[in-house]
Amino acid sequence: MKETVLIIEDEKLMRVTLEDALKSEGYDVVSFGTGTDALNSLRNNLFDVVVTDVRLPDIDGLGILKEISRLNAAQVIVMTAFGTIKDAVEAMKLGAFDYITKPFALDEFLLLIERALEIKRLKEENIRLKKDLNKCYCGPNIIGESTEMKKVFSLIERVSASDATVLILGESGTGKELVATTIHYQSKRKDKPLIKVNCAALPEGLIESELFGHEKGAFTGAVKRKPGRFELANGGTVFLDEIGDLPPSTQAKILRVIQERQFERIGGTATLTVDVRIIAATNKDLEEEVKAGRFREDLYYRLNVIPIVLPPLRERREDIPPLVEFFTDKYRSRLSKDVRFSRDAADMLLAYDYPGNVRELENIIERCVTLSRAEVIEKDELPSLISSETLGTKSLVLSNVAADAEKAHILMVLKTTQGNKTRAAEILGISRKTLWEKMNAYGMV
Repeated sequence: MKETVLIIEDEKLMRVTLEDALKSEGYDVVSFGTGTDALNSLRNNLFDVVVTDVRLPDIDGLGILKEISRLNAAQVIVMTAFGTIKDAVEAMKLGAFDYITKPFALDEFLLLIERALEIKRLKEENIRLKKDLNKCYCGPNIIGESTEMKKVFSLIERVSASDATVLILGESGTGKELVATTIHYQSKRKDKPLIKVNCAALPEGLIESELFGHEKGAFTGAVKRKPGRFELANGGTVFLDEIGDLPPSTQAKILRVIQERQFERIGGTATLTVDVRIIAATNKDLEEEVKAGRFREDLYYRLNVIPIVLPPLRERREDIPPLVEFFTDKYRSRLSKDVRFSRDAADMLLAYDYPGNVRELENIIERCVTLSRAEVIEKDELPSLISSETLGTKSLVLSNVAADAEKAHILMVLKTTQGNKTRAAEILGISRKTLWEKMNAYGMV
């Protein structure tokens, strides 16, 4: 669906010029020469962005802004002449997104429109997430009946009540983003923004602009001031996914934000202060990255206040059956299909190692349900990488699986705490004595 823009401008040439420019960019555009006509349209239609002159012949521009705020969730941009800057400032106080001073270049205007729409999308995404996640995010969406996951749930519950920095560790596909989202929506910051940044997906030349914003003229193409992700998250949470991929220069600036909650936009001199909680995640071994000189040691320790280690799916096989059931129900409902897995197929799903973890399991279930032609999905309908050979080479005795998984999880946590048993016991949610007994039973002492 095309995004819609409403223009309110009494000068016909200006109005037509802006309308043509927006339409050429693919927007749906409606324009009016009077505030009265625009307000009548606003009472019956929804718009994504409203661009209005601050001075109109029939209605005061600020009065229109107040009415827009009451009628519509649109982002409002006010256009001002040189002598009406005070009106623009007042409009900003009343909730306008931004203002632009006439005369202006069309490129500048179009960039401002896109920025307004970007902010609107972020707001709508946060509203949608709040509706979905506040239903009970740590319930049906994070699936786990194993001892390992119950300990993770307990740690999530305890850490959510604080503002402590959290470092989520685990292989790709284990659910690190889901855990970060759960922590945010169970915290006192749940009504504020959750801004997610995939550090590995941003080009090195743009990452600092995305995180900290930039001033107009800071570099080629910076035709307008742009707030960064930390500004947008003020009062809420920033989730830095794949933080192990940050370039060294950016690592230093992230360290300052964690320590002082301050930064400057690129090309700016003003120091900005934000109130944000930082949750980071990585599938890399940050200790090894520190030793190799690719990750700052001081940043690692600042991030590693409360580590949450997510075990791979192969180390908590008792969670596979409920996950299969959950994802099967999800895609049965979505695709309106009444299907189930045969016993042989279910056994093969249980035996597979899942190098892609929970994400890979979900993809397999979606594929099988989508392609199924009968009510029962047989083993030969599973992807070829899940072979009958897999079933014959795995021990599926539950007690052995649980014991092996528990030992592996303890080893992982001990590695994270650098052998500190008191800290490891705290993370695991057990006493130091119980930890010692388990280590002794597993031949780890």
